[in-house]
Amino acid sequence: MMRTGGFSRVRLGRMHDVMAGHVERGEVPGIVTLVSRQDEVHVDAIGMKAIGDSDPMQHDTIFRVASVTKPIVAAAAMILVEECALRLDEPVDPWLPELADRQVLRAIDSPLDDTVPANRPITLRDLLTFRLGIGAVMVFPPRYPIQQAMAEAGVAPGPTLPAHAPDELMKRFGSLPLVHQPGERWLYNSGSDIVGVLISRVAGTSLEKFLRERIFAPLGMNDTAFSVPASKLDRLASSYWTNFATGEFEVFDGVDDSRWARSPVFESGAGGLVSTVDDLLAFGQMMLKGGKHGNERILSRRSVEVMTIDHITPEEKAVSGFFPGFWDSHGWGFGVSIVTRRDDLAATPGRYGWDGGYGTSWYVDPEEELVGILMSQRVWDSPSPPGVLLDFWTSAYQAIDD
Repeated sequence: MMRTGGFSRVRLGRMHDVMAGHVERGEVPGIVTLVSRQDEVHVDAIGMKAIGDSDPMQHDTIFRVASVTKPIVAAAAMILVEECALRLDEPVDPWLPELADRQVLRAIDSPLDDTVPANRPITLRDLLTFRLGIGAVMVFPPRYPIQQAMAEAGVAPGPTLPAHAPDELMKRFGSLPLVHQPGERWLYNSGSDIVGVLISRVAGTSLEKFLRERIFAPLGMNDTAFSVPASKLDRLASSYWTNFATGEFEVFDGVDDSRWARSPVFESGAGGLVSTVDDLLAFGQMMLKGGKHGNERILSRRSVEVMTIDHITPEEKAVSGFFPGFWDSHGWGFGVSIVTRRDDLAATPGRYGWDGGYGTSWYVDPEEELVGILMSQRVWDSPSPPGVLLDFWTSAYQAIDD
């Protein structure tokens, strides 16, 4: 077989056909995929940027990357750790006084006033590993008082990002008891939003400005931001979802009226960025190369290593809910999941990255020297990964030719 950078050309064709099938069946309007191995890059743009449109997906189409934001914000936090502006295991109280002296629910189904004092303060490590004690309670439909309280406070994770300014959002977090003791269990999502506020306060600037100066500009990530300028809106793909209130498949976020067409009130470190495959590749290659980009070092190799090892103990996994089977073969580092067991052809132990609920996926595989990126624009219908994502990773790994 002919090879292009460690990939089989024939098998890349197979990947194209599989991905095109998802578009032809109407599951997604369009897709952009990228696989990179041994510094060779293969990009495939399929379908349209919007349903019923004649504007095709392009290599530089801009997508809302949702939770693929989390690894980037975790890297930014590690920059401040390297500068000794923050320490992983010291309380964040000086910077986030709203989280000081927490009360903790006696049980998950307790009334909000049935609490005990927190055993210890919350640390940066707690935030980065989602063990701060508050986050998504994965029980559907919601039935606990804390779930209703988080929704009413505007801090419950979901497809709609927080709509309160950072200081107000932190007051709202501070008004709620923790669900669990700090360091006791893993709860998804909220830690990354709070890390974003922490970075902004420590750096004395907006989260986006810090990211731009310390990560985006050095890596040439010129299309990554918390909003899309008017000059680039024609490159933004429309976003769709199944509206479970009506059962209809409809526009979640358009283009001209997009929520990303203007600067947000809150720059969500958990899910607010837009980006392109090239920008996410630059970030992935920096991580793959131990924090280095060309002649410039963004992070030390040791920071990348500590970000990308499993920090969640077996005991914590046993009591931490997420989608079915996740903890059987995955762990969690700083803003990334880590594959811990080879139970699938795409599951290389040590492979790390994360998925975005708006239809994106980004992973780095150090053993295979692989960066893979899927960009689509359909919001997930459930916590379990959609078929297009599963087929992308299967197709990417079957295309490796060695």
